[in-house]
Amino acid sequence: MKFSLCIGAYPGKDVVYHLEKVKEHGFQGLEYYAWWELGDLNKLAAEQERIGVGLSATCTKFISLVDESLRDDYVEGVRQTIEACRILGVRSIISQTGNVLDGVPRDQQRQAMVETLKRCAPLLEEAGMVLEVEPLNGLVDHAGHFLQRSDESVDVIDQVGSPNVKLVFDVYHQQITEGNVIRNATGYIDRINHYHIADNPGRKQPGTGEMNYVNILRAIKNTGFSGFVGLECGFTVDTDVAIQQFKEDILSQVL
Repeated sequence: MKFSLCIGAYPGKDVVYHLEKVKEHGFQGLEYYAWWELGDLNKLAAEQERIGVGLSATCTKFISLVDESLRDDYVEGVRQTIEACRILGVRSIISQTGNVLDGVPRDQQRQAMVETLKRCAPLLEEAGMVLEVEPLNGLVDHAGHFLQRSDESVDVIDQVGSPNVKLVFDVYHQQITEGNVIRNATGYIDRINHYHIADNPGRKQPGTGEMNYVNILRAIKNTGFSGFVGLECGFTVDTDVAIQQFKEDILSQVL
């Protein structure tokens, strides 16, 4: 497994500072979501080359998947994101689904999502990139978000039927939404491209809540998974101290 930090891990610090911290901690990537806010992408690509690590994931520029009237906007956003990712060497593109549309049958919204993702699949296949749909919890953080459960998410991915459209499995979100984390995080391994981790409650670093991340990460590792696990969390202590504790208390028992 490879590990990434997420932008914001060091509040107020820019992307280059974060990349240098990724390198310092022996991690392999940085997730930066709003790539369109980065400015000169070629300049950042040069900084990545200098530091020796780069961005591992970003987000689509436009996120509505359930509204078929916005399909062209979504696909165009994916096109633009692919071009940015070519410059930066990014291979993972994260997408939320948007909120439930009032008055529209759920099946119709889900089918709109499937058809939009099918439109995107050939673009991603040609580019050698993976679009990752992300279910989010609606109880605490994202009220109204359409896609929340892992089983429904997998059904959508299976209907799309492309190896370049998968899931990012956020362990924190799925713990809140459905529990049963290890079974789902490993049982759907062939539809998952990467993982996000944070503890619950609080969405802080692993080791601060109710979740046994030694067992969770060990189970994922035992599937043979070799992709990214991103620390998408806040920190209860200084970031460097928290990351060192995570490596000593959890990763040392997993890797």
